[in-house]
Amino acid sequence: MKTGDKARQERFNKEMVPYMDMLYSYAVYMTGDRDEASDLLQETFLKAFRFFDKFEAGTNAKAWLYRIMRNTYINEYRRVKRLPNIVEYDEQISHYHMVNEETISPEDIRRKIDGEMFDDDIAGAISSLPEKFKSVVILRDVEDLPYEEIAEALEIPIGTVRSRLHRARVLLFDALKDYARTRGYAVSDTFVPAEYAMAG
Repeated sequence: MKTGDKARQERFNKEMVPYMDMLYSYAVYMTGDRDEASDLLQETFLKAFRFFDKFEAGTNAKAWLYRIMRNTYINEYRRVKRLPNIVEYDEQISHYHMVNEETISPEDIRRKIDGEMFDDDIAGAISSLPEKFKSVVILRDVEDLPYEEIAEALEIPIGTVRSRLHRARVLLFDALKDYARTRGYAVSDTFVPAEYAMAG
């Protein structure tokens, strides 16, 4: 290996490889399948290494890798995997909460099942989301990235991140409420606009 190639490899290992586990988690929820996630992870890091010269030192490596993985998933995996139809939703942020204070919110469901990351029901519910909602909820609620990094990774405004995250949580709540009930959580069927709930 030439000196320049060795230095490039060492720099790549130092700056990119530490995010591999985090990227694998993202890939699992994107694909809903561990084997496909491994393939997606491998393809992402191959592309990252191939285009490593284009990465600007000192910038956000994590966001750069997420962007490569998401684009790889959209451009390549959609062709070979049957994905749900993309449904367009209003991007306006709506404020909802549960009517009964003893019920749990979508965020609470996520926290309650945090230790069951690869549960088929959960992974399936997330992977079935339309892609633009799926990426946001994975990066925020699974990977715990700040809004700024999500906006950078997905190349969208922070306001769009927030509105998509809200919509994704509502969709996940609807998909997982029966799952939560089977585990003993009290979950309401109905989301009510905050102003109506406060008025009552």
